[in-house]
Amino acid sequence: MTGANSFSVSRYGPERSGWARLFARDSLARRLDWPILLCALALSLIGTVLVYSATRNRTELNQGDPYYFLVRHLLNTGIGLALMVGTVWLGHRTLRGAVPFLYGISVLLVLLVLTPLGATINGAHAWIRLPGGFSLQPSEFVKVTIILGMAMLLAARVDAGDRQFPDHRTVVQSLGLAAVPIAVTLLMPDLGSVMVMVVIVLGVLLASGASNRWIFGLIGTGVAGAIAVWQLKILDEYQINRFAAFANPELDPAGVGYNTNQARIAIGSGGLFGTGLGEGSQTTGQFVPEQQTDFVFTVAGEELGFVGGALIIVLLGIVLWRACRIARETTELYGTIVAAGIIAWFAFQSFENIGMTLGIMPVAGLPLPFVSYGGSSMFAVWVAVGLLQSIRVQRPLSA
Repeated sequence: MTGANSFSVSRYGPERSGWARLFARDSLARRLDWPILLCALALSLIGTVLVYSATRNRTELNQGDPYYFLVRHLLNTGIGLALMVGTVWLGHRTLRGAVPFLYGISVLLVLLVLTPLGATINGAHAWIRLPGGFSLQPSEFVKVTIILGMAMLLAARVDAGDRQFPDHRTVVQSLGLAAVPIAVTLLMPDLGSVMVMVVIVLGVLLASGASNRWIFGLIGTGVAGAIAVWQLKILDEYQINRFAAFANPELDPAGVGYNTNQARIAIGSGGLFGTGLGEGSQTTGQFVPEQQTDFVFTVAGEELGFVGGALIIVLLGIVLWRACRIARETTELYGTIVAAGIIAWFAFQSFENIGMTLGIMPVAGLPLPFVSYGGSSMFAVWVAVGLLQSIRVQRPLSA
């Protein structure tokens, strides 16, 4: 006998040849980053439990079906996993060639939000209504295309061996690519998503090896832009009130500061081990708004306590740690930049979401990755996991 089958049979025996191929050193199963996959899946499953606890008694939301959000959250997770598999199968290098098409589609979707097709949900005009009661938040997918687009431009000449670092012209082109969807998102206005996109741009530039002058210049421009947005009153009144409540929590505890105050009460009442699933008075009493989405961490804090909240943070930390390892070990700049953009995205959005429930960050309407209810967010973060896995799978065996 010759070939791979002969090797498997002679070395491992006929009954184990399938497993031998599956877990061979160059197999897909062995090259996947299992800690990221398992931790992300654990976060999604924890989110399923928390979303169910937060919505089972919310008849005005669940249409009289206590399992309504649970089933949809599981469905969103399943679709997200399928998108991850598809992303790994295609590979980040294949997607590199499709970036212009993906970027054009994502910008078009964001622009559609500004048309009559756009919808306002929870005060944010950032959605597109779809048939069947579904909705789409294009800004979640823009995060992915900004990462891929900037990585394609910044790494092109470096990976080709023409340059050691991106030149100024390439940096300007990449910033222009990111500026278009960011500007449109700001017009919605969806300030939370804009904040994440700006952090992604900073992370991408840092990973690309661009001159520090660009980093400091971008930070300065961001500060100036924030001041201009405030002075020109581009933000809606509810967004201005959120920042005012963050600056002064006692400003209006029954009004603009209500969300944060109730969130802190919920988390504080959980103690070390929590009140138990379904037993949280703040959650069952529906005192905290949007507990299935933006404030899902308050359910963990109240019903699972400090231990449950810490577990979520630890799982997110492992995902970020492994992503950093993937970024460091890849031999191509394109893969490093993509991984770095995802790291910046997950790290900032997780910190902002958890921070706003603790009162150390302003309320910005951002979901907690993998945990919060929401199809668009779930699909986007699992695509990002697929990109990380693809970068690891396609690296040289010696890396």
